[in-house]
Amino acid sequence: MGALKEKRMEKFRNADLYLVITEEFTAGRGTLRVLEEAADAGIRLVQLREKHITKKELFSLAEQFRKICDRYDITMIMNDHIDIALLTGADGVHLGQDDLPLEQAVKLAPELIIGRSTHSREQALEAEAQGAAYLNLGPIYPTQTKSTPVKPLGIAIVREAGPLLHIPFTVMGGIKERHIPELLAAGAKYIAMVTEITQAPDIGARVRHLRSLWGKR
Repeated sequence: MGALKEKRMEKFRNADLYLVITEEFTAGRGTLRVLEEAADAGIRLVQLREKHITKKELFSLAEQFRKICDRYDITMIMNDHIDIALLTGADGVHLGQDDLPLEQAVKLAPELIIGRSTHSREQALEAEAQGAAYLNLGPIYPTQTKSTPVKPLGIAIVREAGPLLHIPFTVMGGIKERHIPELLAAGAKYIAMVTEITQAPDIGARVRHLRSLWGKR
């Protein structure tokens, strides 16, 4: 692992709450405002996930997103687009099961943190073997923020797959505040959330409160 990737991974490992921002779930406030308010509240790890804008628009948005992340020393993950991640200086890219094969992604961008969405123990182990820097297990609970044919996996997947993995893993999908204590107790460390944060009336207060739950185990 190169020095830049190791530095990026060290920052990743020090994170807790993983904020995923999608414009349509920001209650009209916009991606950059949500990021700025979460950044002010101490968020350490964010993903830019936009599925319904042009690539040109996404590139421009990612450039602005990166500037805010740089200002607050936040780890920035780009969803899907490895080219935009490289061009804007993002720290990593998150790939789905139908995106670029992991081995090719690692060859193309060896210094990026490359994550993979997985929906079973087998997929999780496969992603690790293929060179993922981290992976996501999900959806844990029913979710309306992402269309997927996969049924909710439940908290059992954390207990089942977590102990077998040697790389960091995040959990995502329908997670609310009430779920955090049981997920932490089951072995999850990095918990990804969308609307529980991005649609909160006070985003900063929400981030501070949610992050405080890591200290209440």
